Amino acid sequence: MAPELHRPLVVLAPMAGISDRPFRVICSELGADETTTEMVSAQGFLTALKNSLAYQYLLDVAPSERHVIVQLFGHNPTWMAEACRKLTALGRFAGVDINMGCPAQKVTGSGSGSALMKDLPLAAQVIAAVRASTALPLSVKMRSGWDDECRNAPELARIAQEEGADRVIIHGRTRRQQYAGRASVEDMAAVKAAVSIPVLANGDVFSAQDALDLLRQSGCDGVMVGRGALGNPFVFEQIQAALQSKPVMLPSPQRVLRMALRHADDMVRWKGERSAMLEMRKHFSWYLKGLRGATELRRRIHQTESLDVVRSLLEERFAQEDVHEEEN
Repeated sequence: MAPELHRPLVVLAPMAGISDRPFRVICSELGADETTTEMVSAQGFLTALKNSLAYQYLLDVAPSERHVIVQLFGHNPTWMAEACRKLTALGRFAGVDINMGCPAQKVTGSGSGSALMKDLPLAAQVIAAVRASTALPLSVKMRSGWDDECRNAPELARIAQEEGADRVIIHGRTRRQQYAGRASVEDMAAVKAAVSIPVLANGDVFSAQDALDLLRQSGCDGVMVGRGALGNPFVFEQIQAALQSKPVMLPSPQRVLRMALRHADDMVRWKGERSAMLEMRKHFSWYLKGLRGATELRRRIHQTESLDVVRSLLEERFAQEDVHEEEN
């Protein structure tokens, strides 16, 4: 994890299909104190064919990355411990996070992710096993609970602390809510009050003001940004500016377009053109959101697998957009 800072931490959340090496590097450059890998299945990692290409990409870390947290999910304490030992031995990661918050059916259906919030004794065993398997800093990411009848994040946070976790991360929605409604600041504050280890607040951080409000209302020690960074990695420099009482600048459309192109360049160098351009389609949709003519531009981008074609399309737009950055 990042060295102790005398200000709140600002961290990129783990997001499947999103928080890969190129995106993490961009977010780090723009101010994320730490970044987190996509979630790694303990069972999948242990049973994957040696040198599996999928896991090579999933666990790849750039030389410039210094504070990457690997997120591990599973429900079997033995598998979780063994996977953690192997991941620690890679020497790439600054910490380990246990996923006890993912609401996806394909994860909870096997008893992992937020399903562990329905079985706190098993959750305790998982945390204890992982803690015993690594000397790296350990965090546990959770939700408010499984549903309104099982809103037990403070209890799980206390268990995590007792079993040796160094911090907890709380997303202020239940599993049943998925991403509907607003994240509960009250639930985050309750977790902060329940433990003495640091707590990161997660949920509905789409701007610097959102981050400041969440920190003030929850009392937490930092924020984790997920969906708010999609198409807007600039949110990290905006939050850092706000934390330092500096002006918060909104990027010009031209800067956004250049970042989209830089992101694509990095992806192509990392994965090859065809795979990269297919994966970049969702990112282009996010980067282009709100720009004039975005619908037609997205349509044309989604019809090609050529970086040169996309470069021409975006550079055509560069000339049409104002380069001025506005203060928020």
